[in-house]
Amino acid sequence: MKMPEEFYTLMEKTLGEDYKPYATALNEQPFRGLRLNPLKAERTVLEKLPYSLQPSPFSRQGYYIHTGLTGVGNHPLHHAGAFYLQEPSAMSAATALEVQPGDRILDLCAAPGGKATQIAGELLHTGLIWANEIVPSRAQTLLSNFERMGVRAGVVSCERPDKLCSALSGYFDKVLVDAPCSGEGMLRREASAVREWRAENRAACARRQLLILDSAVKALREGGVLLYSTCTLSGEENEGVVEAFLRSHPECKLAEIGPVFGRPAYRRLAPGCAEIGMARRILPMDGGEGHFAARFIKTGRGEYTGKQYGYTAPPEAAIKFLKEHFTEEYGILQQAGDSILLMPEKLPETRGLRMLRAGVQAGKWIKGRIEPAHHLFSAARPNQCRSNLNLSAGDPRTAAYLRGEEISADDCRGYTCISIEGVALGFGKVSGGVCKNKYPKGLRLRNEALF
Repeated sequence: MKMPEEFYTLMEKTLGEDYKPYATALNEQPFRGLRLNPLKAERTVLEKLPYSLQPSPFSRQGYYIHTGLTGVGNHPLHHAGAFYLQEPSAMSAATALEVQPGDRILDLCAAPGGKATQIAGELLHTGLIWANEIVPSRAQTLLSNFERMGVRAGVVSCERPDKLCSALSGYFDKVLVDAPCSGEGMLRREASAVREWRAENRAACARRQLLILDSAVKALREGGVLLYSTCTLSGEENEGVVEAFLRSHPECKLAEIGPVFGRPAYRRLAPGCAEIGMARRILPMDGGEGHFAARFIKTGRGEYTGKQYGYTAPPEAAIKFLKEHFTEEYGILQQAGDSILLMPEKLPETRGLRMLRAGVQAGKWIKGRIEPAHHLFSAARPNQCRSNLNLSAGDPRTAAYLRGEEISADDCRGYTCISIEGVALGFGKVSGGVCKNKYPKGLRLRNEALF
């Protein structure tokens, strides 16, 4: 890897005595990882993977995988959402948030969804994970990952941070700002990060990060936690942003990060912040590509005074459909236009905000009946479905299903969950022992090998 000389000069100034080992590490192989998804799978499912896995220090669900592996994303259990492919140190921010059951959490810059789905996995269908992304195309990717990972108690929005946080002022227990940054922690693994690096991007990113943090703190209740993270090594965007934020927000204070990883942030890069060592840096020598995390507590007042979402009674036919096909409901059944949704409890008012999804899309309401949606089955446990076809990863029908083909399904009938090694993948409609494929066309495999 070859960077402009200016990069090495800036890195030496930023990293100090850590520069030489960092410069050596730049020419080594990057770390790769995966994270188990407890919403859909138990740890034993990892035994079905043909890979050597080593635990990661950045998440209790995280593992290292070999750098040279190919086709991991095509494994059926990845399609089913049993795990998420994620750079190991990127798991540190959600871990530092210290999620508790029932927490209401906002991930303000959430796409593509790695940290948001990690938070959802810690919540285990309690509380709420609200994931926002301002770029529409990236918000769609975020929504797709929520569906694949089986998130139920979630919201996906595509809104400006200032508007969203003002509308939901004081609502959240915790807010994560994984801010857009200069990406210096991605240089070993992404050629685009090398091509796009510019020294002037650091200052521009820092200004944008402070604006996002100014909005984020509004959304917090009193005593709430704000977690700021980046995947860059820049002192301007890390220690410098923390120092500037605290200077303009006396209602917040820096707090220790409980799970220990990486190394303390650099005191010399934030001379006006005596507590800066509470923030953490991760360098390649620490087992990850590069990350920064700072945890704040809001001591000033913050209370949500807005309205709650107005739930309404759903159509009787929708209630009947779910009872016929599922042993239990996993949300509050609602109709919104032509969509039937299973909504999280105690939502705030969402009118006026650009929403992509709240809860689980159960299906479309067409001429007095439900046409079920992929999310309804991908968010279920197979044992909640009255009809389930469980396949092994190596069963030829698994590859056929992922390609969108019809498969045999003896002993099943009607709308049937298709699961892989006990993990819900999607669904089909079975008649006469043949399953008509309902796997979304945009997710289907072409001619790729599975794994």
